[in-house]
Amino acid sequence: MQQRLSDKIAIVTGSGQGIGKAVALRLAKEGADVVVADVNAQTGEQTAREIKALGRRALAYRIDVAKVAEIQPMVDRVVEQFGRIDILINAAGVAQTGPFAELTEQQWDRVIDTNLKGTTFCIRAVGRQMTKQVPAHGRIVNFSSIAGRHGRATQAAYAASKAGIINITQSAALAFAPYNIHVNAVCPGVIPTAMWEQIDRDRGRMSGLGPGESLKSFVERIPLKRAGTVEDVAGVVAFLCSADADYMTGQTLNVDGGFEMN
Repeated sequence: MQQRLSDKIAIVTGSGQGIGKAVALRLAKEGADVVVADVNAQTGEQTAREIKALGRRALAYRIDVAKVAEIQPMVDRVVEQFGRIDILINAAGVAQTGPFAELTEQQWDRVIDTNLKGTTFCIRAVGRQMTKQVPAHGRIVNFSSIAGRHGRATQAAYAASKAGIINITQSAALAFAPYNIHVNAVCPGVIPTAMWEQIDRDRGRMSGLGPGESLKSFVERIPLKRAGTVEDVAGVVAFLCSADADYMTGQTLNVDGGFEMN
């Protein structure tokens, strides 16, 4: 595989499983050393082992990005061990599916704190570090979602958090552009992962559909007529981290088979 990220130092939050893990492995295959930052220490360690098996350095770091106080210590540890940070991928996130009228404050806080607050303050902490490096530089890629493009009757908190990520991506891109720090985002579509399996079960309970039927109805609406893969998304993220995306910042790319065209 092309080594576009040779010897780069990357932090990937939420990389213990799913798309985050695929991104971490893709960056490693392209030559990066990776910090596997995840709330689940066990899955984080497994991803780190797989990265090391690829011949790259890896550090498993347990963190709950919803707790802002835990973010700066992570940055300090990474700089202490690796000397700098070249790439930040904000893939950590949670979903919540249910009727709007039954949304609780606790559900709202959990989703917003993890998805939007966690992403924002990871950008702040890592971005400040990137501005201090000589020369200042960096690539930041945030995870929004197709749910962030329009409101969702049964995913109000999730959609709001992902719409906010599109906006915070633009704000951070403007703030950090003078330091040669590029900030972009991706909106994955239907990507069968543990999160989508849960969404399918929750939607099924609300509508009386059987296992997989809600997911199937989404796939039928995709112009390319297939669900995506974690590798589909990881490839786009790797592109945004590479010199091939040198003239891009503040952008949000849909990786969804044409589900959204905006």
